[in-house]
Amino acid sequence: MTIRICAATTNPGKLRDFSVAAEDGGFIVEPLPGLREVPAPDENASSFEGNARLKAEHYSRLAASPSALILADDSGLEVDALGGAPGVRSARYAQDANYVPAPSSGASLGWLGNHAVDIRNNLYLLDQMRGLTNRSARYHCVLAVARAGVTILTADGAIEGEILSAPRGHGGFGYDPLFWLPELHCTMAEISLEEKHTLSHRGRAFRNLLPKLRSILR
Repeated sequence: MTIRICAATTNPGKLRDFSVAAEDGGFIVEPLPGLREVPAPDENASSFEGNARLKAEHYSRLAASPSALILADDSGLEVDALGGAPGVRSARYAQDANYVPAPSSGASLGWLGNHAVDIRNNLYLLDQMRGLTNRSARYHCVLAVARAGVTILTADGAIEGEILSAPRGHGGFGYDPLFWLPELHCTMAEISLEEKHTLSHRGRAFRNLLPKLRSILR
């Protein structure tokens, strides 16, 4: 039996990660219909799990079918030397700090082109980590599945790495050019899309989710 899951995201990268992980599991992941027309909830929880639950429950209440399985995620970068920051603030790290980079500082990350938010976040992270010797970090994702307004399960996944003192690579997005993968001797911005989908923290979280989901849907 093929089980359909509606993902509460319009992000093609996330949908790709989920779909790749679901390929051999008897699941089909589809974007939630009409998501762009539905008001988004405030993501004001203090943890990835809290935000994932909040979103999954919110969108499952608005789903056309009360039996629909709605998947939501929250994810980001956790840096040990910064107490887990930027964490749930990963996408707005520089904005929340009202960080304004020096006029010339964007040059080292100029390859990001028009991705101004990514540039600011990367520059702010580099500023925060200046002089720190502990560079360990991880990309962390928590998934929640809800039905009729109630979360029925959660799962998480992570990929461990280190934060470089300067960017490397021309792929990826977010903090990828600073996220070093020691086992592969490269950054997340230097690997292929195929490798990234295999390593993805979202993919790992989804693969951890599947056996839990099968057990409650038998």
